[in-house]
Amino acid sequence: MKTPKPKAMIVAGVMSGTSADGVDVAICRIAPGKGAPSVKVLVHRAFAYDKKLRAAALAAMDAKNTSTAELARLSWRLGEVYAECVAKAAADLKLKPQLIACHGQTMYHQGAAEKYLGKPLCTTWQMGEAAVIAERMRVPVVSDFRPADMAAGGQGAPLVPMLDYCLFRHAKKNRLLLNLGGIANVTVLPAGCGVDDVMAFDTGPANMVIDACMQKLYGKPFDRGGKIAASGTALNMQWASPFFGMKPPKSCGREEFGDAFSAKLMEDFKAEQPQDIIATVTLMTVFTILAAYREFCWPHLGQRAPLARATEMFVAGGGAKNKTLMRWLREAFAELGVSVATTADAGLAIDAKEAAAFALLGWLTWHGLPGNVPSATGARRAVVLGKVTGA
Repeated sequence: MKTPKPKAMIVAGVMSGTSADGVDVAICRIAPGKGAPSVKVLVHRAFAYDKKLRAAALAAMDAKNTSTAELARLSWRLGEVYAECVAKAAADLKLKPQLIACHGQTMYHQGAAEKYLGKPLCTTWQMGEAAVIAERMRVPVVSDFRPADMAAGGQGAPLVPMLDYCLFRHAKKNRLLLNLGGIANVTVLPAGCGVDDVMAFDTGPANMVIDACMQKLYGKPFDRGGKIAASGTALNMQWASPFFGMKPPKSCGREEFGDAFSAKLMEDFKAEQPQDIIATVTLMTVFTILAAYREFCWPHLGQRAPLARATEMFVAGGGAKNKTLMRWLREAFAELGVSVATTADAGLAIDAKEAAAFALLGWLTWHGLPGNVPSATGARRAVVLGKVTGA
């Protein structure tokens, strides 16, 4: 496909996170800008999966027993769901997008190489049939963003740092962009940074373990507002995973912190009060983020921007709605002189960020421009991400 000269476009970004709770659609106006593209979110809509679809998606993730037919059907059903969500969001805006960028639902992500059939390899798989979306909407679709980075030696994650760089870099202030989805990831933007100065990586679980414990102990999908965590007392525990000590670039998912991790934790604390368990896993999220900052982010900022005026953290994702988690984050980082706010305080809705990021990545792909940040993913070079369907 011949790549067009970069121009302003209306792009719908579609994101389903590792929690598999639903779909976020951000319809954005993206245009060439000085030094980096400009991104403006025109409308954001969040759509919950119905219970049967969510159960099917969660059951398929790293499943030990399923069928090829079940996986194929799920991928096509997700394609229909994504198309419906984009159509509803576009109806709100009364403006049809010119391009759709769909991340899809991650079924499996293995960022570190493991031997398979005699050869070490990494792999990733996101579901959601792009041809269905393109046909229903009659709009070209960019999908399957992560493999190109992995083929170039990267971990395929995180990919949101390109948006963080475009929207949040500052000439005189250090910026940290923390996303609290199922997994927590952080982007580090030293004051005055270029794209090669960006550091980004997954710090560990955010909502994933909290949600799993809530479902097991209370029969609820999540701790709304962090009320249960606030009523408990955190227990002593060791953050037992080799992932925490690994140096960036690094990424993780349900393979590290899914059902097996949560089941082990629940077994260790089976004699404890349920509210204390929820407080403990909530505090685990805070402590692992704080440990990652101390060990990896702080040294990087000292090397790249030693004279920065201030360091600011902006939080997005579903975890930003957890008032207890946010309060504990603010208290922990205040001791290090880091202010903590949400991206909404900077004009970007907390649920819209990842969908907006993929809208940007789709725009870059459409124009033949690279979308990964090699310093974040570990790739050997910057590459064009994704595959185009229906052009």
